[in-house]
Parts: sequence; C-alpha cells; structure tokens
Amino acid sequence: MREYDKDFKEEAIKLSCEIGPTAAAEKLGIPVTTLYTWRNNAKRYGEIAFVGSGHKRVDPKTAEIRAMEKKIKELEAANDILKRALGFFAGSQKK
Repeated sequence: MREYDKDFKEEAIKLSCEIGPTAAAEKLGIPVTTLYTWRNNAKRYGEIAFVGSGHKRVDPKTAEIRAMEKKIKELEAANDILKRALGFFAGSQKK
C-alpha cells in the first residue's frame, strides 16, 4: 500500500476540482476511490484532514484547552511547593 504526503493529497484534491475526479486520478495514477476518500476527508475535517498515520485528529481549540489545562496543573504544583517552603521557613524563624 502506497503512502502519500499531505501536500500530494491537497494538490490531488485541487486538480480533481479543476478537471474532475476520474481524470485527476488517472493523471496521478491513483485509484479514483482513494481520491474520493481524500475529498470527503478534506470536506469533513478541513485543515486537520491529513494529520498522518498514527496521529490523532485534534481540533486546534481542543489542543489549546489541553495545553492550558496542563499549564494550570504545573502552576498549581509549583504553587504548592512554594506554600510548603514558606511554611517551612516561617516555622524555622519562630524558634
């Protein structure tokens, strides 16, 4: 089974819009059913249609939310460490 990169798929879709799917598939040497699948994926998913094998298709907004949640957890952990350090040093000054 051949693998095609994102740029090739996008160019194939553009060509199929210009000259038709059957003619484009013949010109590029790919099955017309493959080209139809690419066109459907591009229509359905837009910019995230061709993410590559083994990668999850994640909406950019979802990815941003996940990154922010991760940053919040890191900051909360750092804040907890600072609170413990403040308690430690405050306790040592009372003696």
